[in-house]
Amino acid sequence: MAQHHDRTSIALAASSTMQHRDAPSDEGSVAELPLLCQECGTDPLSDVLRTVKLTGALFHLVDASFPWGVEIPRASAYASIILPGAQHVVSYHIILKGSGWATIPGVASTRFEAGDILVLAHGEPYSLLSSPEQRPEFHAGATIEFFRDMVAGKLPFVTREGGGGVGGAEYVCGFLGCDMRPFNPVLSTLPHLLRVRWSRTGPHDLLSRLIDLTLAEARLPRAGGESIRLRLSELIFVEVVRQCLESLPAHETGWLSGLRDPSIGKALKTLHETPAYPWTLNELAQRTSMSRAALAARFTHLVGYPPMQYLTLWRMQIAARLLADGPMKVATVGREIGYASEAAFSRAFKKAVGVSPAAWRRNAAGTV
Repeated sequence: MAQHHDRTSIALAASSTMQHRDAPSDEGSVAELPLLCQECGTDPLSDVLRTVKLTGALFHLVDASFPWGVEIPRASAYASIILPGAQHVVSYHIILKGSGWATIPGVASTRFEAGDILVLAHGEPYSLLSSPEQRPEFHAGATIEFFRDMVAGKLPFVTREGGGGVGGAEYVCGFLGCDMRPFNPVLSTLPHLLRVRWSRTGPHDLLSRLIDLTLAEARLPRAGGESIRLRLSELIFVEVVRQCLESLPAHETGWLSGLRDPSIGKALKTLHETPAYPWTLNELAQRTSMSRAALAARFTHLVGYPPMQYLTLWRMQIAARLLADGPMKVATVGREIGYASEAAFSRAFKKAVGVSPAAWRRNAAGTV
């Protein structure tokens, strides 16, 4: 299978009403807003998904008869096979028919049925089984060999497995590559196993339409079909995350919960609109009509970081992508995210990421 690595153009947004200020002289000093900060949208979720370079990978359909079971190893064991160069691989499964169980070592087993989508965001090993006690028909080593054959084009889109008994399950397996370092707030907020329900009802059921389009492309081979399927798999994942956002319990914490909160969501949107601006807690509190103390406490509770620390981490994610994707000089990258000098940016980057900007670029060049 040919792999597709999009070179995403990173653009930072600037508000037309934002006034430039003189940059402080300490390590966190920021420069005036660069010209690049003119084109980005104001949707933090899209902003994050674009910047962490979400990329479709292996995608196939399993028709399993009872009893059946497959063991999927840790993502690091097969990432180089299905998506070379990806920092991290997320797997998800769309259950079309039947039922079964998903098990993660050390985590309670979860039953799934037709209409469920399972997302395993953290690269942990897991199994999909016809029953919790079922021994996998395919162990981890066999699964890796399966991935090799699938990528090499030796297997059909639909694969059949199991013992041939009555009952079973039919499900789509999708895998996505993305950046995890230095900062991916979407994945970090997801549980070990995310289970989302989808149905074929309602005029706005985008998820069902995406799934139908994907299966139609797979069952009617045409030129360019693989590329379309992979892009559709990315859209399916984004829609699953959106549904997760809309269905979060009121007591839930995490980046998505912060995004849904009216005040903290406004703060996140503000920071993503103009990440290079020299924000202070005072200014951000004014924008959200909250006191400094209330904003800091609620932002930290929901998002997991104080506002200014979150801004620094997000700047470093943007910088990491710019460093990996092009020949832009380190000093220029620093200016693009608001640092007045190369030295100030390099110190901040190494403190947050653990390596210098130059070392990050060399490491990225060695994996793509």
